[in-house]
Amino acid sequence: MKKILMAMLVAAGCFAAVAATDDVPAWKTMLAKVKNLPAETGIAGFMRKTAPAYITGDFAEADRPAAPDFSKPLAPAAEYANKNGFWVTTDAQVKTYSTDKHPVRKGDWIGGYFDDIGHFVPGHEVKTLFGMPYGIGQLIMIPLCLVMMYLAIVKGFEPLLLLPIGFGGLLANCPLAGVTAPAMMHDGVISFLASGIPQMSAGIVEPGGFLHYFFKFGIDTGVFPIMIFMGVGAMTDFGPLIANPKMALLGGAAQFGIFFALFGALGLAAVFGADFFGGVAPVKAAASIGIIGGADGPTAIWLTSRLAPDLLGAIAVAAYSYMALVPIIQPPIMNALTTKSERLIKMPPLREVKKIEKVCFPLIVLLLCAFLLKDAVPLIGALMLGNLAKEVGPSVARIADTMSNALINIVTIMLGLSVGSKLACEKFLSGTTLGILALGLCAFCVGTAAGVIMAKIMNLFSKEKVNPLIGSAGVSAVPMAARVSNKVSLSNDPTNFLLMQAMGPNVSGVIGSAVVAGVLYTLCR
Repeated sequence: MKKILMAMLVAAGCFAAVAATDDVPAWKTMLAKVKNLPAETGIAGFMRKTAPAYITGDFAEADRPAAPDFSKPLAPAAEYANKNGFWVTTDAQVKTYSTDKHPVRKGDWIGGYFDDIGHFVPGHEVKTLFGMPYGIGQLIMIPLCLVMMYLAIVKGFEPLLLLPIGFGGLLANCPLAGVTAPAMMHDGVISFLASGIPQMSAGIVEPGGFLHYFFKFGIDTGVFPIMIFMGVGAMTDFGPLIANPKMALLGGAAQFGIFFALFGALGLAAVFGADFFGGVAPVKAAASIGIIGGADGPTAIWLTSRLAPDLLGAIAVAAYSYMALVPIIQPPIMNALTTKSERLIKMPPLREVKKIEKVCFPLIVLLLCAFLLKDAVPLIGALMLGNLAKEVGPSVARIADTMSNALINIVTIMLGLSVGSKLACEKFLSGTTLGILALGLCAFCVGTAAGVIMAKIMNLFSKEKVNPLIGSAGVSAVPMAARVSNKVSLSNDPTNFLLMQAMGPNVSGVIGSAVVAGVLYTLCR
């Protein structure tokens, strides 16, 4: 008992000594923090009207440096800057930060933050749907993310992807949690480049949220989609395409949906103005939205992360949602565009493909891509590496098994959470998102229809008839689109199995969408 009392007295003495050295007693400081706790709760976050200041750049006067007085000689530009932004004082700054819609003048404030390597990231205007308060937008996004998780868990719509995407969105919209906050540098030396852009050096870096690092490592660099393609390649059999190469025409035709959405997005920009896509150049936004029509989530993420990263959340959700809805969307289109007699066409069994053909195929495709379209090499190369490991045999079986199981599963979790982090209300609750979802649906439907119509055209010139149902498998949703083609066929004739024939256009669609992504990146970067 005496020892306990002695320890308490020593602790009290230490506390008193610390308190005595401060201007304000420690107990008063702690009490003030306790009183402020309600302002740090999620409930208070939902009641906020505006987005965090580091996003908008709209910091309070107390958090800004002293404003310049243009009636007196000005100090160097760095004197009017701090970790939260700077006052515009030079012609170079005016020229760099002015746009046609938002001209900048001397004396204007440009807020933002310095990232972990000292680059300045300016804030931007946040517009939520119908002008709703920011906190209310977060509150609305939470049930939307829960609906995505419900579709994944209960309805089984792409659960491996929609579950982490929905959960990532849930985390991103938890107010004041900071799981998506960027790493920020402060207390460093600020200098200005000749272009008027500020930079900070030798500062202290405040770590960001864990989803920020997931996104920066895997999405910004393009690593996650490429690793996903390795796994897809290791799980894909190109045998049906090798056995019947003309099926590549169906996969190519299905990419028409991509260009339909691309021109549709350009049309939206022409009608509603170039700012409809939140400051993203209309051509880059249109290319990113168009790739939704390929129904290939990793390709959509890879291209969008390079051309229009601000649209990534809406585009990824649209791509994966329509992939999940293949069994619902495609059958009505297939039935509407085909006759009963066409749906009953029986196709002969595919020839047996030799091992040497399967081993040479990925190498030939990669080399052709390298010669003709270098920008598609990362995706095509990863796909073909996975497929080559699968086809070589027991000598590299462990590599193929890792790619098709552990690797793709781990990356899928991290990719889903990273994409979900872009479902923050300021990025998702907007008219732009509604336009993207509508265009994505139209693109997917057009791609499905184009594949079916191409099969019908092929029947006009071919002695060996093609069942048009397999044309719908030209979209890249492997192997779900092929299964749907087979299911519709069996509903018309229980003995007409088309799964293997449908896999031909299905895997060609994967290659086709990656090639189109490379073309769009080359044209729009």
